[in-house]
Amino acid sequence: MSNLRNVDLVLRPRERDLGEFTVRRVLPAARRRAVGPFVFFDHMGPAEFPPGKGIAVRPHPHIGIATITYLFEGQIMHRDSLGVTQPIEAGAINLMTAGRGIVHSERAGDDLDTTSRLHGIQSWIALPDDQEEIEPAFEHIPASELPEFGRDGCTIRVIMGECLGRTSPVPTYSETLYLDVVMKGGGTIALPADWAEFAVYVVEGSVAIDGEDFESGAMAIAPGKGSLSATASDDSRVMVIGGDSVGERHIYWNFVSSSEARIEQAKNDWREGRFEMVPGDDEFIPLPD
Repeated sequence: MSNLRNVDLVLRPRERDLGEFTVRRVLPAARRRAVGPFVFFDHMGPAEFPPGKGIAVRPHPHIGIATITYLFEGQIMHRDSLGVTQPIEAGAINLMTAGRGIVHSERAGDDLDTTSRLHGIQSWIALPDDQEEIEPAFEHIPASELPEFGRDGCTIRVIMGECLGRTSPVPTYSETLYLDVVMKGGGTIALPADWAEFAVYVVEGSVAIDGEDFESGAMAIAPGKGSLSATASDDSRVMVIGGDSVGERHIYWNFVSSSEARIEQAKNDWREGRFEMVPGDDEFIPLPD
């Protein structure tokens, strides 16, 4: 427990090897399973790949969530069981709603034949109880459609939800806040107590909250209906996540549900080949032991 007045908890990431590169996983954590509807938060990279190498995540299933892929640099080619093929590029949003079930792959984009870099955030939001089994869907929102504005030495992009009168066009399923904030040294972002839960994650640089510096990889979580004011010690970048909790969720591998029985059903469905697969991509990731 942090002794900082406006910080309830500080999470540090665990490194996870995905084969082609390493990610820093912040959520879920033993001390905190979620922040608002966010039940998963991975910081990917920055990673550099030589020509012919890149991300290669084989087809795998999801239920009960919507995934949000947001890149700072690089490209990922998304393919799914709905037949969607969409390159994910820096600044754009790919929102994939799993609902009752979807399968997708994430592979290198058009930059496979060159030296390439990949850096971004992969997050999941849990769907509310009455929407966990909705039809799967996919939406791509170009970077140019996300609201962006300057304030107090910061450039704020509203990825999801509403901030200071600007509202993102990205769909939400419950009260959700997701911001990308690029801060000049000395820049400050003040976050009021308008959200039930929220946190600040430091992507790059260093920010001070209540006089303590937080470096890249730290997630500072505000107390319920609390407030945070973060000031950049040098040029920095932070992500802000938050919103209303949708309640307790069970997580096994890529399956998220309010029901343990539904998780077991999804496991059996994947073992028995009852999910629709990705057209043209015959590989798949087996269910973990």
